[in-house]
Amino acid sequence: MSTAESGPGGSAGTGGKDASGGTGGAGGKGGAGGGRDAQLKHTGLRPGWTTGACATAAATAAYTALLTGDFPDPVTITLPKGQTPAFALAIEELDTEGAERQATAGVVKDAGDDPDVTHGALIRVRVRALPPGSGVRFRAGPGVGTVTRPGLPLDVGEPAINPVPREMMREHLGRVAAAHGITADAELTVSADNGEEIARSTWNPRLGILGGLSILGTTGIVVPYSCSAWIDSIRRGIDVARAAGRTHVAGCTGSTSEQTVTAEYALPDDALLDMGDFAGAVLKYIRRHPVERLTVCGGFAKLSKLAAGHLDLHSKRSQVDKGFLALLAREGGAGEELASAVAHANTGLAALQLCTAQGVPLGDLVAAAARDQAIGVLRGAPVAVDVICIDRAGTIVGRSGIR
Repeated sequence: MSTAESGPGGSAGTGGKDASGGTGGAGGKGGAGGGRDAQLKHTGLRPGWTTGACATAAATAAYTALLTGDFPDPVTITLPKGQTPAFALAIEELDTEGAERQATAGVVKDAGDDPDVTHGALIRVRVRALPPGSGVRFRAGPGVGTVTRPGLPLDVGEPAINPVPREMMREHLGRVAAAHGITADAELTVSADNGEEIARSTWNPRLGILGGLSILGTTGIVVPYSCSAWIDSIRRGIDVARAAGRTHVAGCTGSTSEQTVTAEYALPDDALLDMGDFAGAVLKYIRRHPVERLTVCGGFAKLSKLAAGHLDLHSKRSQVDKGFLALLAREGGAGEELASAVAHANTGLAALQLCTAQGVPLGDLVAAAARDQAIGVLRGAPVAVDVICIDRAGTIVGRSGIR
């Protein structure tokens, strides 16, 4: 495998973002000798595949078998950025004799070089045929969690299968169905062997995701990391950007924030720094090797940690401080009832939603506080800074001015 497309630091395991088993190449952006692509290659670590990619492969294989009687093995899928990895199947079960036609396929998760607690888990998808017009429906099987609290990108009561993996599975089933002249009408039950036990080592129980793991991933690819390798790769990215004469660079926490910054400022690849969780590494190196302008872009909850003074944004080393968010909300005009609700919110996103509903610009306040923290770390270096906060879909929910 070559480069990967996701930054480090997820909630699915103990190390980098969730990675799932499979075989095949993970192609990154081509061309430039610096920026994000060079950073990823420079780590020298083997990336893995998200549980969303793993589930998509299993669902595609099972649905194909349901229609044809044969499981494709390996099964090839297309990831959101165009890569086409192939996954070996560990489980094949086909039942077309009974009243309910169904097929099950499974893929063993391989976390690559990341110390993910879900490494080796078997992700299964059972596909059951539904009447025409039913569409694609999702259920949580054994070992996959259910959402029980607000503030996540899924409604309460929904299986913990995130929006991008759902869309990937819908798209792949749709392609298989179209090849046979029909529409995709099926129920997908996603399971993870020993998932409930494994989930105890994740943040899922605290977030109100009960019963097992989440099916995650926005790009399908996971970049594992060691702290020293990743920080070294950040420094290399800054050096290359400066050597190329870039005056505006962006530190991004992941692929979604990178896409947001690219849309906002049309920055070239070698001006994009895959910051991941290491905000401090970016700021301290730019303090010694200045550029004219730095944009920091990332998820609202992650950047709320920077706003509160944390320079390492990994979930193992810093947490969203809802008390701090409540303080910012008060400064933005929130009354005590709203501030108390923010302080007791389940997640940072839930706190943001509460404030948005009442016209309190918590996103902008977090962005401004994060910018001020960044300026403090820069210690007078001649660098103008702005911060953009986004939600999981990449929508801008807060931004600071430039200082």
